[in-house]
Amino acid sequence: MKFTTYSFDQLSGRQLHAIYQLRVAVFVVEQHCAYQEVDALDLTARHLLVTDDAGQLVAYARLMQEADQQARFGRIVVAPNARGKALGRQLVDHAIQQIRRQWPNTVQLNIQAQHYLDRFYRSFGFLPASAVYLEDGIPHQDMVLALS
Repeated sequence: MKFTTYSFDQLSGRQLHAIYQLRVAVFVVEQHCAYQEVDALDLTARHLLVTDDAGQLVAYARLMQEADQQARFGRIVVAPNARGKALGRQLVDHAIQQIRRQWPNTVQLNIQAQHYLDRFYRSFGFLPASAVYLEDGIPHQDMVLALS
């Protein structure tokens, strides 16, 4: 697996198409959730792509710098045909590492996690920062990770 991070302007048209195709396939179609999946944050985010040996996109994360020495990641997704191989864990590990490299002064990492992934994110040290709430009909909770 190859993990590579790009700014929006560094992405090729084919890479961008693969990102949007994967995100829509999972977040809109698979999860039966109609919402504006492509948004303006894509323009300023860093895009972490995971490709297999054939160069196919198999996982993705969007990384964003925030105010007050904070950062966020989201759109964590693993392609259905690549699941069950601990790729999600590797993706989150790489996302945290990339945020530390891109924005070394970051002291807190924020996420909006789907609630069913609570234990998964806690295994990285994330702690709940909100009650469970519905976002686009899916239970979520805000979680934070203090970075030292």
